[in-house]
Amino acid sequence: MEYETVIGLEVHVQLKTQSKMFCSCRADYQDAPVNSRVCPVCLGLPGTLPVINKKAVEYTIMTGLALGCEIPDLTKFDRKNYPYPDLMKGYQISQYDMPLAINGRLDITADGQDRCVRVERVHLEEDVSKLQHVNGGSGAKKTDAHSLVDVNRSGVPLMEVVSHPDMRTPEEARSYLTKLHSILQYLGVSTANAQDGSFRCDANISLRPVGQEEYGTKAEIKNMNSMRSVFLALNHEVERQKKVLDSGDRVVQETRGWSEERNVTYSQRSKEEAHDYRYFPEPDLPPLVIDRAWVEEIRNKIPELPADRLKGLMDEYGLPEYDARLLTNSKAMADFYEQAAGLRPTAEVAGEKFAKNVSNWMLGDLSRLLNLRDLEIGESPVSPEHLAELIGLVDRDAVSVSMAKTVLEEAFESGGSPAQIVQEKGYTQISDSSAVDLAVSQAIDANPQAVADYVGGKETAAKFLVGQVMKITKGQAKPELVNELVTGALEKLK
Repeated sequence: MEYETVIGLEVHVQLKTQSKMFCSCRADYQDAPVNSRVCPVCLGLPGTLPVINKKAVEYTIMTGLALGCEIPDLTKFDRKNYPYPDLMKGYQISQYDMPLAINGRLDITADGQDRCVRVERVHLEEDVSKLQHVNGGSGAKKTDAHSLVDVNRSGVPLMEVVSHPDMRTPEEARSYLTKLHSILQYLGVSTANAQDGSFRCDANISLRPVGQEEYGTKAEIKNMNSMRSVFLALNHEVERQKKVLDSGDRVVQETRGWSEERNVTYSQRSKEEAHDYRYFPEPDLPPLVIDRAWVEEIRNKIPELPADRLKGLMDEYGLPEYDARLLTNSKAMADFYEQAAGLRPTAEVAGEKFAKNVSNWMLGDLSRLLNLRDLEIGESPVSPEHLAELIGLVDRDAVSVSMAKTVLEEAFESGGSPAQIVQEKGYTQISDSSAVDLAVSQAIDANPQAVADYVGGKETAAKFLVGQVMKITKGQAKPELVNELVTGALEKLK
C-alpha cells in the first residue's frame, strides 16, 4: 500500500532575555556554575509568586507578527501539571487555550515544490531544570545509579512555535526548520543555537493511505539536537511505521526518542493527551490584555527578514538566487558577506564580479575551513576585511587562485593579513614569461608520454602538463600564461 506522510513540528526556543521568565535571576546559565542562577521562585519554594517578564512577551509577539499571526486582545498563563524530577514546582507555567499568537504561516520550498505550512500558535512558557544521569561507573552496583539536578535552566523564557501537520516529507520539515531558525536569528529574539539547547524540536509524524483524509496514529519524536537529526529521525520513523502497517499491526501512539549513535528511534513512554496534564488557569498570574498600540510598536521594530534580504542581495550585488539563498539562511553569514562585498579594493574591478567572487570564496573554501574546525562564521579567524583583501590580490594578478587558497589557509591558521603573508612568504604570482618558459621546458622533458599523447591527438594531455608546470612553480605561475606557453611549446613539437 502507498502511504502519505503527515508531519507537524513543535519548536522550543529559549529567548534572549537578561532575566528569567518569572523571576529576576539572570538567564545566562550556559557557562555558570551549577545551581548558581537560582532563587526561591525558580526553586519552586512555597510562598513564592511569579512576575511576568515583559521582554519575553514582546519577543513572542514579535515572532508571531513575523510569522503572520494574529495577536489576540486577551491571553493568559496556565498550569501544566506533570510529575518529573526536572520540574521544581511539580507543574510548568505555560499557555494552553489562549496563547499570545495564533493562525500564522511559513512558506517553504522543498523537493522542488512550494508549500505553505500553517502555524497554529506561538506561546510562552518556562524552561525546566537539566538532569544529569550518572550510572555509577564501571563495576558499580545498580543502586549506585542516580541523577543530578542543575536548576540554572529552570525558569528561562521558552517560546514554543507549533505548526499544523502540513508537512509531507522529512525534507519539507528540514526546510521549515531552516527558515524558522533564520527568522529567529534575524529578529534577534534568540541565539537559536541547537548545540546549547536554545533551539529544540519535537516532531509528530503519522502515516495514512494515499487518498485518506483521516490522520493516522502519530508518534512524537524527542531528543533531536540538530536539523540533521530531525531529518534522519523522520526518515527512520517513516520506514518503521510503514513496516508496522504493512505487517497488519497498528502504530501505537507514544513518545519516542532519537538515538544519534544507532540512528534509530526508540520507545520512551505512551503519549499523553492534553487532559492528562490537567491544565487550569495559573491563579498567581492575572490574564494579560494586549494593547493594540504596543503591538504596532513591536511590529515597527521588526528588522529586515531573510526573504527581503535575499532580494536585496540579488538586486544590489547581482547575485544569483542560489548564492543569495545560502548566504541569507544565516544572519551572521549575510552580515559577513555584505561587509566583505562592500570593501572592493579598486575601482578597476567590476562591482558585480567582486561581489560574486566574495560569495564564491565564502561558500567554497572559507566554509570548508569553518566546517573542518566546527566553527560558525562569526568565529572565523579570517575577517571580512582580510577576505576582501585576498580577493583583491587575485583580481590584481598579484597571486594565482591556487596560491590564494594556500594564503587563505595560512590566514585562517594565524588570523594574519593575506597581503602580509604573500609578502613574507614570497607567494607573488610569476608573470615573467622567461621564468615560466623554463618550467614549461622542465615539464615537457620530464613527461614524454604526455607529449606523445598530445601529438597523437589527445588534447587533454596539455592540461596534465599545465598542472605539472603549476607544480614546479608551486602554484605561483600565472595560469593564463602557463596555458599559452604549454600549448605553444606542444604545437611546435607536432
